[in-house]
Amino acid sequence: MATKLEKLYSIIENSKDLELELTAELIRKINETEESIIREEILPIIGKDIEPTLSQIKRDLVLVVEYHPGEPISVALSRKMKINQITDAKTITPTTSKVKEPIAKYKTAVAPQPKTEASAKLVKNASKGLRVRFPDGTIVCKNKAIDTYKEVLCRIGLQRVHNLGLTHAGYNLVGKEQRQSDKNPMMWQHKVGDWYIYVNLSNERKIHCLEAISEKLHLGLKVDVAK
Repeated sequence: MATKLEKLYSIIENSKDLELELTAELIRKINETEESIIREEILPIIGKDIEPTLSQIKRDLVLVVEYHPGEPISVALSRKMKINQITDAKTITPTTSKVKEPIAKYKTAVAPQPKTEASAKLVKNASKGLRVRFPDGTIVCKNKAIDTYKEVLCRIGLQRVHNLGLTHAGYNLVGKEQRQSDKNPMMWQHKVGDWYIYVNLSNERKIHCLEAISEKLHLGLKVDVAK
């Protein structure tokens, strides 16, 4: 049985054989469909194979894989840029499961950020709110759930979270757009650097968001309510 990609490529090959010119709109749809299939079916397999190996690396880097059918792959390494800074580069991350509304299906993700020695230390305050445990043993448990939520997002990387495209009330969970309000805008978002973190969420929603982010980025976070 032909795979989805094989069926898609047959459209291109058949058009060549019949000397039919594909319209710009059809080419756009083919490209989008190809990226969708790669994201949903190919990348999950690649991610499971490569992530355990990359976890040995303790410094930031970007790996760019160049692939041409029938030729050996080439991998370039850079420490001077992020993927979204490369002209015409488009980052995609695998789809592993559906996310409940109002969190939208994620779109993109940046290269994983390695753990540092500092991140392996215990980060813990008093006992109320949320408790988040990272696979390396780091625990984030602030006095308030909102502070734990923000701390965890910062540790994951605000750029990474932003690129997932997860939203609430029409705003990215982490974005550059500030929600306008006649009242105090801090009730909706907290500013961290150049980013706005959407914080007007119930504790249950905060937990759901962190679990969704963890699943999309394969972080292995354990999130629960601190007693």
